[in-house]
Amino acid sequence: MHLTNSNRLVLLSDPAMADDESEVTQFLKIPNTNKQNKAKERLENSDTLCGFGIFKGPRLQSWATENVYVVVYGIAGCFIAMAFSYFNGTITTLEKRYGIPTRTSGLISVGSDISTTLTSGFLGYYTGRKHRPRYIALGLVILAVFCLLMATPHFIYGSGEDALKLTREYMSTGYLNATQEDRTLCQNAHPSCVQDVSHWTPIFLLFFAQFISGIGCSLFYTLGLSYMDDNSSKSRTPAMLSWSAFLRMLGPAFGYSLASVCLRLYIDPQLEPLIGNNDTRWLGAWWLGWIILTVIMLVSAVFIYMFPKELPSARARRLKSSDGAGQNSLTELSLQDMMLAVKRLAKNKIYVYNTIASMLYFFGYVPYWTFTPKYIETQYQQSASTATMATGTVALGFSAAGVLLSGYVISKYKPSARSMAAWNGIVDIFTVAGILCYVFIGCDDSDKATSLSPTIDSCSASCHCEYVHYAPICSPNNITYISACHAGCTGKSKDQLGHLIYTDCKCIGALDFANATESQYARQGSCPVDCYNQFLIFLGVMCFLKFIGASGRTANLLLALRCVSFEDKSFALGLGNVVVCLVSFIPSPILFGWILDNNCIVWGKTCGTKGNCWLYDTKSLRYTMNLLSAACIFVGSFWNIGVWHHAKDLEIFESEGAEITVKEQEQFDLSEKPSEIKKN
Repeated sequence: MHLTNSNRLVLLSDPAMADDESEVTQFLKIPNTNKQNKAKERLENSDTLCGFGIFKGPRLQSWATENVYVVVYGIAGCFIAMAFSYFNGTITTLEKRYGIPTRTSGLISVGSDISTTLTSGFLGYYTGRKHRPRYIALGLVILAVFCLLMATPHFIYGSGEDALKLTREYMSTGYLNATQEDRTLCQNAHPSCVQDVSHWTPIFLLFFAQFISGIGCSLFYTLGLSYMDDNSSKSRTPAMLSWSAFLRMLGPAFGYSLASVCLRLYIDPQLEPLIGNNDTRWLGAWWLGWIILTVIMLVSAVFIYMFPKELPSARARRLKSSDGAGQNSLTELSLQDMMLAVKRLAKNKIYVYNTIASMLYFFGYVPYWTFTPKYIETQYQQSASTATMATGTVALGFSAAGVLLSGYVISKYKPSARSMAAWNGIVDIFTVAGILCYVFIGCDDSDKATSLSPTIDSCSASCHCEYVHYAPICSPNNITYISACHAGCTGKSKDQLGHLIYTDCKCIGALDFANATESQYARQGSCPVDCYNQFLIFLGVMCFLKFIGASGRTANLLLALRCVSFEDKSFALGLGNVVVCLVSFIPSPILFGWILDNNCIVWGKTCGTKGNCWLYDTKSLRYTMNLLSAACIFVGSFWNIGVWHHAKDLEIFESEGAEITVKEQEQFDLSEKPSEIKKN
């Protein structure tokens, strides 16, 4: 029989597990003398030493505590959430740079969920009994590779011709010659289409990067949370969960803030752009943040790697425990045992109803995690940096407050299972009401700009503008046109200040017959649109929803933990994570990405593909996206009623003063699903 070092520790610490003490002595082949005690002590000390190599001094050992681990692990989780939020904040820029439709960017974003679904169970099973901090550190190294791969397309393809054409350096060197400029004007014949530079390579790189990030997340969250559980006491569960979640929630705030700062810089910071960052053609330095995140991940991996296989305090509790938390490590799991566990969980109504409610809630709310910056940009005409800053620093601060407050209330007042289930239902109703408010928070100026597109197209049909790049111009009557070609302009000049003026614009006269002869010219750039008040109202509702939604998270996790038997807890939480990924986190971004594309009015067409969308039907998009999301969450609220009905006898907290085992703590923290943490 072959046993690992951890198995030997169990046998040594609990000889009752063997037939008699002589079996332990025989296995180790050490006489039952002081030599045996020294070997035992040396073996156990090696598993509780902090550091690596020559860095194992006594000062370093004082940091091997559960409090330090929670802080370090929480900060590392903050950096991971920061990376995924940074991606969400730069999606619109990536779409513009590489001509990616939103449905494709939605597919890219679920790459991590696909790999998490495929690997989390296997990695958790095969690495869970080994030196977990080292595998957690490996997960962070994989995430560092993910960050580096995300920036790789920029170093391969550069800033892009469209971005370079809008800089002073290229203007001064004659890069923009007369022939290129004339392509934006009304054409008498069909122009040749724009040759499409293959963008499947950057799309593949971005998807592959997201895919391997799921493997890193599986190692980090599955092993990291179980390590935290094994090395802490259950009596501190609600407080530790809230604080660790709070630290992770700082990640999106930092991630969106970093995206905001990087997007304020032009895609090539060394060049001087001729447009401002409020121009829809602006491309920010989306790649810069990934370099910073790569370094941060590697540094985090070093700190996590230093933790021992088992914290000294946890070893002391395990030796004092009569049951021995490590006893289960000798039990070999089989496929038959797994299928029996599936059957038990399928008959557990609280577990099934709670899982279905979570699936519907996440399906409806995932698009707001993924596409909120894009939604703000299109609906309220805000710059990419403003949209990401609002999404991160402001709204997610309310999420953190909701988690902390709910953790305090649950720890102090210890509500019943029914009370928690009822609150989850109330959270759903508030969420539905808030999303319905989104439907009515529109901007008339933004809606008006898109509603004129059919008229413009019918007027400019003879100008053959199909392959003209998006280059908006503004008429004197404050109407934005897709390009000078779409406005029917045939001439151009410069005013006294050097600004480009387009003249003889027949379509402007077609829309303003009263002033046709006076208004047939336009200036370069979009017309100013004032949607700031509507944006502030939307932001207020979003902050309220973030706070309410976060306040139900701890209660939902406690219900998911306590409704299953002791032996099924780890598997139940892992199975629930897989199901939610398959049904919600993977299909939802793809579906809502398709909805966004379906409401597109102006595509960046090339010879080979449509490319990215430049202009949306904002009113139609607002109704379709929000009503579908609200419907999913509303249906999910009925399943929470089912949870409330069957939870009347469910015990959340043990009687006051009762001793709480270490193993129970392990199962609780595993309920913090990796996909939930990443999207928030």
